[in-house]
Amino acid sequence: MAKITYIEHNGTEHVVDVANGLTVMEGARDNNVPGIDADCGGACACSTCHAYVAPEWVEKVPAMEAMEEDMLDFAYQPDPARSRLTCQIKVTDDLDGLVVNLPEKQI
Repeated sequence: MAKITYIEHNGTEHVVDVANGLTVMEGARDNNVPGIDADCGGACACSTCHAYVAPEWVEKVPAMEAMEEDMLDFAYQPDPARSRLTCQIKVTDDLDGLVVNLPEKQI
């Protein structure tokens, strides 16, 4: 299990315990964290679970695959260095303490 901090665009923090094997998106969805819509349910077919990984975590999360990179083109104000689709980040003990910032809106 990993403790993940989701920070809304307005600065509100949500610290959530997320079970290993779930995704960062599922952790937000299952705990009613506002700011992650997850319209496609985690199929990497939209960009509504977009978040910015905290700078100190960018190198620690699993590498992005091509499909995720393509979908980020549709995200609101993507940051090439920090943007990720949270449905593509599987939770492990190694992600304990992960911090993600949520964008102003999802599109």
